[in-house]
Amino acid sequence: MGRFITHLECSLTGEHYPAGEIHGLSDAGRPLLVRYDLEALARSVDRQALARRSGGIWRFSEFLPVRQQANELDLGEVITPLIRLSEFESAGELWVKDEGRLPTGSFKARGLGVAVSMARELGLHHLAMPTNGNAGAALAAYCTRAGLEATVFCPADTPEINIRETAMLGARVYRVDGLINDCGRIVGELAAERGWFDLSTLKEPYRIEGKKTMGLELAEQFGWSLPDAIFYPTGGGTGLIGMWKAFQELEAIGWLGDEPVKKPKMFAVQAEGCAPIVKAFEEGAEFAEFWPDARTVAAGIRVPAAVGDFLILRAVRESRGSALSVSDAEILDAQRQVAGECGTLLCPEGAATFAGWQHALELGLVGAGDRVVLFNCATGLKYPLVDTSEAYTSQAP
Repeated sequence: MGRFITHLECSLTGEHYPAGEIHGLSDAGRPLLVRYDLEALARSVDRQALARRSGGIWRFSEFLPVRQQANELDLGEVITPLIRLSEFESAGELWVKDEGRLPTGSFKARGLGVAVSMARELGLHHLAMPTNGNAGAALAAYCTRAGLEATVFCPADTPEINIRETAMLGARVYRVDGLINDCGRIVGELAAERGWFDLSTLKEPYRIEGKKTMGLELAEQFGWSLPDAIFYPTGGGTGLIGMWKAFQELEAIGWLGDEPVKKPKMFAVQAEGCAPIVKAFEEGAEFAEFWPDARTVAAGIRVPAAVGDFLILRAVRESRGSALSVSDAEILDAQRQVAGECGTLLCPEGAATFAGWQHALELGLVGAGDRVVLFNCATGLKYPLVDTSEAYTSQAP
């Protein structure tokens, strides 16, 4: 369990903070990263012991911050499957990691499952956050499980199913006439006023640790090797940052084979209507500028400003990857293509990674022989679907 934590560290300045205490951002206003005694961790567990365990994210408890097993919130998490899209392969391998199989139907269950578990362990009582949809539902579910209160603010045009799911799972939900950054501002103001804890993306240390389990799972599923490239739908970017952290930790304890370890190229995929990370990457900037008038059909990546922007860009550059933007038309076409030819319904954000992979192929950023993983971050059933009623007739043929 989390007994291997040594300290927390400012991701920008490297300043250390004590573990076991309540923290938000660092004094520099940047995310805190959890650091572990990796030598002791490696002595405590090996890959063979891990293989004998069942369950989901808590199989990796040594790599996670929760100290007491009684605080590990379990809603039936699973190891999410890798689905091969052989229909689109000319050579190499193309896989989708389908995160829609997790509780509340999205990968937000990973980050929020660990973050709410830590909130309970640290004695917090009321958590609040902004959301574009799926994170709010995950927060509500785990807070209800933990006996904590949850309050969520979402843009008024958030898919109705997300709003109703979040409310049914026990959170107070408020619609805001604005984008997720406007919701985040309200959360920050009310958290200070009412004593709530602000669980916004990367404004506390533990959602990264939950999302890190995506990288741990990938390594195990590929026999403790890593794919050549990962395409990740990037809004706040917690999962991309978390996976890169996972690969660094696995390399440090020697689980990925002999040196030098070849880590995957990380591709941050955004929509053309909201692409601050892509713009910063192309300009060689360390930080991303606020993206005005953000809009896209892929609500989960409609994030005009990310507090962890420099961490996303750092991982992309260190991995020799790239940041790519795709149009809404390409997203919807990719969704239709993969559903119609492979029988796999991607959410819009997941479809964006397929379109991004197609761009990367055309640009020569990945080769036809590469092993590539696309992340489908949620079940496609949580989003409005394109009307295909014209494909049917009133009578059976």
